[in-house]
Amino acid sequence: MIKFKGLLLATTLAASAVTMTGTALADGLIGIAMPTKSSSRWIADGNNMVEQFKAAGYSTDLQYAEDDIPNQLAQIENMITKGADVLVIAAIDGTTLSNALANAKAAGIEVIAYDRLIRDSENVDYYATFNNFQVGVLQATNLVNGMKKRFGDVKPWNVELFGGSPDDNNAYFFYNGAMSVLQPLIDSGDIVIRSGQMGMDKVGTLRWDGSVAQARMDNLLSANYTESRINGVLSPYDGLSIGIISSLRGVGYGSGDMPMPIVSGQDAEIPSVKAILRGDQYSTIFKDTRELAKVTVGMVNSILGGGKPEINDTTTYDNGVKVVPSYLLKPVPVTKDNWDKVLLDSGYYKRDQIE
Repeated sequence: MIKFKGLLLATTLAASAVTMTGTALADGLIGIAMPTKSSSRWIADGNNMVEQFKAAGYSTDLQYAEDDIPNQLAQIENMITKGADVLVIAAIDGTTLSNALANAKAAGIEVIAYDRLIRDSENVDYYATFNNFQVGVLQATNLVNGMKKRFGDVKPWNVELFGGSPDDNNAYFFYNGAMSVLQPLIDSGDIVIRSGQMGMDKVGTLRWDGSVAQARMDNLLSANYTESRINGVLSPYDGLSIGIISSLRGVGYGSGDMPMPIVSGQDAEIPSVKAILRGDQYSTIFKDTRELAKVTVGMVNSILGGGKPEINDTTTYDNGVKVVPSYLLKPVPVTKDNWDKVLLDSGYYKRDQIE
């Protein structure tokens, strides 16, 4: 009897702790659907989440769909069948998951959109991401600062624009954030887009494919820059930047009297950090996936503990059906001047990975 009362008391205290703190008794299966392993960034995201969820006592089912939409749908349906308690989804195409999410809702499974907003569904409960408009602002700001540094006040600067994948909601935030900086300079004549290609319908790069970006850069150079030089390229992602740089180097930029144009990027992937140190790429944006994983684990703890996750944005991310409550992290710009402080001192990379 005494043992039973003790057990009952312990159980009651534990339940009270859950209610008071919003922290679950770490137990449950977390389904993690990632888009692809073709980007080292997504590999890091998956690994960081598995590590942190396991440290919190959860089991995980991590799946990569290799940018195949039917594959991701099948993986998510399988997670639902397995009895996942929460789904964490970085969608390939944020408009294709409505039926799967309706099934999750019917099974009582809450859904966290991870870094990519899931569109056109009411069954998205929370969104964990970075301030994606600010990412674009930082990319364009570094682009302009780099052109000032490398080319001085000799204007107009010739710039070409690249966007992310049109089926990724983030791509529009990146582009719009960048254009909030660049459009006034275009309007004043300080920046000229010689190709005339502007807007996501013209500059988007399906599936964030670097080879597609390289081919488009080849075409832009041959059609618009045989008699003039290009000074800058807005690239929203490091994987595109590498392809763009290959195209630029292929026609002689970065050698002789042809200085490399300023090229932006995002995700601080190792090849691009090395390119920054070589002077091929000017900047990237660091998004610490460890912190994003930590926020996501905190959301799950609150959900399974019967509480409400911490959020800091309730107005920005309208998915076409609802405004999704979100937690936004701050992106950090990286250049040759601060790469070691941002990436090495934080422990994200080791020096021998870069140099």
